[in-house]
Amino acid sequence: MEKALKKYAPIFVLPTFAAFSIGFIVPFFQGLYLSFCQFTTTKNAKFIGLGNYARVFQDESFLDSFWFTVAFAIVSIILINVIAFVLALVLTRNNLKGTNVFRTVFFMPNLIGGIVLGYIWQILINCILSIVGEPLLALNSTAGYWGLIILMCWQQIGYMMIIYIAGIQNVPDTLTEAAAIDGANAWQTMLKVKLPMVMPSITICVFLTLTNSFKLFDQNLALTAGEPAHATEMLALNIYQTFYARAGAAWKGLGQAKAVVFCLLVIVISLIQFKATHSKEVQQ
Repeated sequence: MEKALKKYAPIFVLPTFAAFSIGFIVPFFQGLYLSFCQFTTTKNAKFIGLGNYARVFQDESFLDSFWFTVAFAIVSIILINVIAFVLALVLTRNNLKGTNVFRTVFFMPNLIGGIVLGYIWQILINCILSIVGEPLLALNSTAGYWGLIILMCWQQIGYMMIIYIAGIQNVPDTLTEAAAIDGANAWQTMLKVKLPMVMPSITICVFLTLTNSFKLFDQNLALTAGEPAHATEMLALNIYQTFYARAGAAWKGLGQAKAVVFCLLVIVISLIQFKATHSKEVQQ
């Protein structure tokens, strides 16, 4: 039976591999080639070497978007993971009733699409700003920044909370009981026992929040659209605006080069983060 499965396994893998190749591998390498070209369509691409990449790092809007994205990512990663971990600790207490209801309520925002969330929060934040007499999102970069933070936290906290709950529930009771016998209080038990044992969950959650923060597009488009004057424009939206909002072969190539640089940035930063947190995991 096992030999038969090994023999016919490639047949079952082939449809998925074909779909993955058509939907990802082929477009990726085609996009990589186009980043070295000027083009309006894939059929009239003209190879120009590294010219597009030189323009990427001379484009102030791209650099501004990068630093705005970094500032957004740092704050959102910290807030999402801290709040999600605290909620997970609370909802894994044995004496708390209705934990399943709370878990469901906190997780539900993750089921709503990013565009819908963006427009919902745009209406809410603009209503609040109008009540307190502040400029609306289209003219208020500070409100736009914190609006994106609030939106990201509201959507992602519940999802990360579920991962943290799974990690906390996998901590052996013998360890917490031993800590209690040794006289450790709740705070010491959390820092010295639970936190090290939950590091695999922390690695996953930080990785997800990091990549989600850098890749954020639809919420950014719906909530602020980069306004005012591109001050709240994140990297993904900047690439979109370069490629689609401007006409001409030069802009298409520049947009494609930005996309490649963006992809490499996310990969490098994610690998550094993964290695840093994975090295702190405790082998059970």
